[in-house]
Amino acid sequence: MTFSPTRAVWLVARRELVTRVRTRAFVAGILLVLAAIAGYALFLKFLADRETTTTVALTPDAAAVAGPLRAAGATIGRTIVIDEVPDEATGERRLRDGDADVLISGGLGGTRLVGNEEVPGNLSALLAGVLRAQALDAQLAEAGVDRGDVAAAVEAAQPRVSTLEPDDPNRDQRLVLGIGIVVLLYGSLLFVGQMVAQGVVEEKSSRVVELLLSTVRPWQLLLGKVLGLGAVGLLQLLIIAGAGLAVTTALEVITLPGVIAGTLATGILWYLLGLLLYATVYAAAASLVSRQEDLTAVIMPLTMVIIIAFLFGLNMLLADRSSTAVAVLSVLPPFAPILMPGRMALGIAPAWQVALAIVLTLLAVAALTWLAGRIYATAVLRTGARVKLRDALRG
Repeated sequence: MTFSPTRAVWLVARRELVTRVRTRAFVAGILLVLAAIAGYALFLKFLADRETTTTVALTPDAAAVAGPLRAAGATIGRTIVIDEVPDEATGERRLRDGDADVLISGGLGGTRLVGNEEVPGNLSALLAGVLRAQALDAQLAEAGVDRGDVAAAVEAAQPRVSTLEPDDPNRDQRLVLGIGIVVLLYGSLLFVGQMVAQGVVEEKSSRVVELLLSTVRPWQLLLGKVLGLGAVGLLQLLIIAGAGLAVTTALEVITLPGVIAGTLATGILWYLLGLLLYATVYAAAASLVSRQEDLTAVIMPLTMVIIIAFLFGLNMLLADRSSTAVAVLSVLPPFAPILMPGRMALGIAPAWQVALAIVLTLLAVAALTWLAGRIYATAVLRTGARVKLRDALRG
């Protein structure tokens, strides 16, 4: 029985997709990852709340700092919750029980700031500023100086702060999205590449490939396998990304729906390009061996390329997202599918760089697909000892 090329590729792709998605391992893996995402998001929310809220046990003799301390905390995004206690002993007990973060006691000139194991955040500096202002007010009042005139002079002496580039108030959220899409693409491409390689070796060692190639051509089998397993990876990526975005949006960790949609769309584009770039080469490399024990050695160079792209990209985005090195690497095919979508999420990738990265990646895909197809067609039917790359290229 013969099929048209399109139908042959479709049948192989559908077989790979249905077979993988129905396995318990796939479903269990998705559920485990979703549970981990929910738990991690809740943990981040918990840490964020702890980082921005401080409960202060305050004795009556220190009550004068309550209002100014709240106002000072608000200027740096910290919420100060005042818990009035009758005496220091009660405040210390609340510290030990974890009901308060710090204890403030004593009047001006004898104020004490006590923490259990440490004083959180910049609270010490905030309190010092409040006490200095109160001491200054007291001295001005004794000297008969108008506090309003002094405040106006101090305000006039402050520098006017500006930047050459407009400040992006959503920079931190964009960074979270950028890192998130980089991690997702890294995991997805590595997962699909290794899955393709394992599938090739399984079929070759069990001689199933001989039966398949009696019906379809090698390039049709290769393309169908890549597309089918790529669809599995894409489904996994969409489920994980959708769940992650739903959780982070519900917890108000991310509040940029437009940027979220754009990041997901570009992530899908670069996933497809990365799939074509890496998966066909994984299949060709796997076709050189007939045993799972030999697989790691032949795919290790490809795996290392993806790992290096991920590590370089992630560290550079965190260290210096606008550096020339990041821009150059993000347009080169080995790095582009992982690094460029992260830069796009951050809003720092010019359109011409994105276009250049896509063109170079497509050219690399065309060259590597031709090369991988040649290797696969020659080596996939050779069982036994490992096929040398030089022999596979000769045909």
